[in-house]
Amino acid sequence: MTNEQSGAEPRAAGIGGDDDPIAVMRRLIGIDSVNPDLVPGAAGEEVVAAWCARWLESHGFEVHRLEERAVRPSIVGIFRGTGGGRSLMLNGHLDTVGVTGYRGDPFSGERRGGRVLGRGAFDMKGGVAAILVAAARASVTGLSGDVIVTLVADEEFGSLGTMEVLRGFRADAAIVAEPSELGLTLAHRGFAWFELSLSGLAAHGSQPERGVDAIAHAGLVLRALDELREQIEAGPGHPLLGHGTVRVAKISGGTDAATVAAACTLTIERRTLPGETPIDVEAELLDLLAAIAGRTAGFSFRLIRLVARAAFEADPEWPIVRLARAEADRVLGHPPATRGEPFWTDAGLLHEAGIPCLVLGVAGGGAHADAEWAEEASVLQLTEILAGTIAGFCA
Repeated sequence: MTNEQSGAEPRAAGIGGDDDPIAVMRRLIGIDSVNPDLVPGAAGEEVVAAWCARWLESHGFEVHRLEERAVRPSIVGIFRGTGGGRSLMLNGHLDTVGVTGYRGDPFSGERRGGRVLGRGAFDMKGGVAAILVAAARASVTGLSGDVIVTLVADEEFGSLGTMEVLRGFRADAAIVAEPSELGLTLAHRGFAWFELSLSGLAAHGSQPERGVDAIAHAGLVLRALDELREQIEAGPGHPLLGHGTVRVAKISGGTDAATVAAACTLTIERRTLPGETPIDVEAELLDLLAAIAGRTAGFSFRLIRLVARAAFEADPEWPIVRLARAEADRVLGHPPATRGEPFWTDAGLLHEAGIPCLVLGVAGGGAHADAEWAEEASVLQLTEILAGTIAGFCA
């Protein structure tokens, strides 16, 4: 049992500087918040959410705890403006991936060579610390609009936290502080996962002609998907994202060496570009499978969409994007890079909800790897960029 699970203060809790983003980040890293949907029995967000709620309350924020799913809380902190201004939502996730195989102490928050080390430092407790401190700094400047801090559960698995937030809270714009090397991420891919079940007919392996081999049919699917991949890559690419992808993530079938396989199951992942909807890519796969069935005796299939998230693309001329770019230019001393990401973030959900948004976060590395870190200087710079953006947008 960790000290966090037992209710003790996090290991980094003795660090001073409650308004120093580096100190706040180290405190957050010291709290085990591994997502239990990824690692059964893991700590989850309970303790880290409580710590953030106390921090926000101590800085004058109105705090709401959301918990549609037991012991998987998200925290919303609101600093009410004087009225008449635009509202800005700052989004960060509290959960992390697991620590099995991590080199060293994943909860140390150690400072070394200009870096802060530990699970979640990069993805994304550095960003959460910057959100907290920036929101608190901006709130004392006399804002007209509301500042809405959303610190959510479950981004690393199902995004239940951000979906719950969006059922009760809105804003005129949003920034998601996922790591972006201090660049403006204005697009990322979407994804869709499908389960394909192929049904055959069992027969003795010495007489395969009496059966229908579901594994052989899976081979036909693999070849067709490879052709689809070639078609995708031959088409025009997105200027920030390149091409979409399609691949088989899992495959299983058959019962024993002496029996023709009566069933085979494949999990298919399709990474999508802006403009490609989950319905579009499902229809694409159904057409592919129907074509195989039309030329293959006994080919029987069922396709189920497991989960799908649309791609995200911001308009570079949105006021929040223009303001964030100007603030980043001011703080960094040069225009920030414009980026696209191959992975998905909760910005996709905010965009679907009609909230103009972008991704802007710290520099570092090791997300989901055996060592993780955030660059200290980037956390300080992000805090300053966010504080300036809040003040400008909500003025």
